Amino acid sequence: MSEKILVETSARHVHVTKEHLEALFGQGYELTVKKELSQPGQFASNEKVTVKGPKGELKCSILGPCRPETQVEVSLTEARQLGIAALVRESGDLEGTNGCTLVGPAGEVVIEKGVIAAKRHVHMTPEDAEHFGCENGQIVCVQVEGNNGRALTFGDVVVRVSPKYKLAMHIDTDESNASGAPSEGIIIK
Repeated sequence: MSEKILVETSARHVHVTKEHLEALFGQGYELTVKKELSQPGQFASNEKVTVKGPKGELKCSILGPCRPETQVEVSLTEARQLGIAALVRESGDLEGTNGCTLVGPAGEVVIEKGVIAAKRHVHMTPEDAEHFGCENGQIVCVQVEGNNGRALTFGDVVVRVSPKYKLAMHIDTDESNASGAPSEGIIIK
């Protein structure tokens, strides 16, 4: 029998630099924790910003802690609502991506790049990777057991390995809706 892994839906969100956080919320501002996320050290904050594109805008939560580069992660459907051509990329791979305007209570920031649709991925510790026979950067398929008879197999799933991770697959809201909001999957190499 195949071993199952947790599948989580990653809703739209923003990662900000300390500089951009202060531009949006005020000098010396710090993110406040709303809830801890499954990946160690990561959290959803109480803070939200408005993401503005040429055709629309969306409210997005900020995830913490602050990062070296600001990035906006949306589904492809949400990118169309904004009027932004979001490229499917791994988190942090921002070269050649499109930008947007972020609006907070104290100001706004225009980012020249950073709007992406996150590439679906599986977080693994080195021990998990050894157990599943995978390595960092490997592309695998994951079969998910969706609700209401909507099970499907996701291809082009990147394996991300770090001792800082906890075993879980992340998909966006479009992918979650297509598969009936799965809660577990099976890795197929």
